Amino acid sequence: MMSRAVSGGGLTIDTLPENMTRVVEDSGKYYTWRSFGPEDRRAQELWVDMNDVRHGQVRVHGILSNSYKQAVRVALSFDFPFYGHYLRQIIIATGGFIFTGDITHRMLTTTQYIAPLMANFDPSYSKESTVQYLDNGEVFVVQWERVRLPGKESEGAFTFQAALYKTGTITFSYRDIPLSLDAISSVEHPLKVGLSDAFMVTSPSSESPDARRQTIYEYHRAEIDITKITSYSAVEFAPLPTCLQHDSCELCLSSNQTSGCSWCHVLQRCSDGMDRHRQEWLDYACSEESKDATCEDYTRGDSSTGSSITPEIEDVTFLTPLQKGCESDDDTKHHIFKTGNDVKTDSSTKSDGLANTGVIAGIAAALVLLLALILVALYINYHPTVASPLYLIQRRKNYWPSWKFHKQQPGYTEVEEGHDKNSIVEAGPC
Repeated sequence: MMSRAVSGGGLTIDTLPENMTRVVEDSGKYYTWRSFGPEDRRAQELWVDMNDVRHGQVRVHGILSNSYKQAVRVALSFDFPFYGHYLRQIIIATGGFIFTGDITHRMLTTTQYIAPLMANFDPSYSKESTVQYLDNGEVFVVQWERVRLPGKESEGAFTFQAALYKTGTITFSYRDIPLSLDAISSVEHPLKVGLSDAFMVTSPSSESPDARRQTIYEYHRAEIDITKITSYSAVEFAPLPTCLQHDSCELCLSSNQTSGCSWCHVLQRCSDGMDRHRQEWLDYACSEESKDATCEDYTRGDSSTGSSITPEIEDVTFLTPLQKGCESDDDTKHHIFKTGNDVKTDSSTKSDGLANTGVIAGIAAALVLLLALILVALYINYHPTVASPLYLIQRRKNYWPSWKFHKQQPGYTEVEEGHDKNSIVEAGPC
């Protein structure tokens, strides 16, 4: 499955090879989760009432609420732990999911998502359809309210939400699910409920020696049985400890909370090699470094190679002819004091003179340049039709390109709020 990155270059998205795959639904390595039906009290407790002002201020997003297949980047007020990585921004999509990746590409629906109900929703169909969210510093909630599916508008509207807690807990809550998810087609848009994460690796391209090929590998996916998604149901994900949380070699190799962890001394990082830092893990050969190594080995290595840098004082004798009138060879000696990168001599009079000359020359050059600029400005002011100023104006006018969107474009379009139109990123088909 091939696509093209927004910034140019090849981008491939794939799952890991069979001998490396971690895409196991109930592996219990990153999250544990439970489903709650309409009869469970917990399902009602997990629903966040967006009309309750005690939860915080709710924002109804104007662009997403009136668009089809668009996505907007939103900053979080807290660090949200996702698969052991701390996120400070996410991308909300109209299609019932949140994209968590750093690299925006046209395959937003493929991996790196938090999907309470990823489907082909079109909020622009009705004025009643909205995409809204709140952030009170403890939880970030996104709610897709009264959204409908193209071709199935008469079946009814969907209302559901995803809540991201500061603790790392993730909940999916459903208020209105008018039809069975088995009846929703995935031909025009993927249908998913769950979590996914991936890492990107850059390698030489076979097409050109100088080209680089970027490949995104999905290393884990949590899939929820869609038959359990009904009105007034809920799903709760609880994060498990990961290797990334250990900040010392001892904790990394001895903790009973995690397994398969290795300590990379050069990066000062604990990992099993399967996370978003995979590229650095490969670049610094962390797997080779950590083979059969113990924390004591690293400690001994640091103590044996460590050395302190102290200032040096040495006498340097310059072999120059004695000047007439000199009474002693000591006049030809200069004491050089070395401290770090600073070098000073006791014969500094000549250096000070050169420095003063350089300052004077610099000031003179600046005055000449300023005078030249004033003359050019006066010339342009009194001769506005001369070719040179017109050329400058023309270059300034045509320098920045503009990006245009096609209304019928099938892929997601990311709109970065707070920027001008040149910062809008256009994505291709999903």
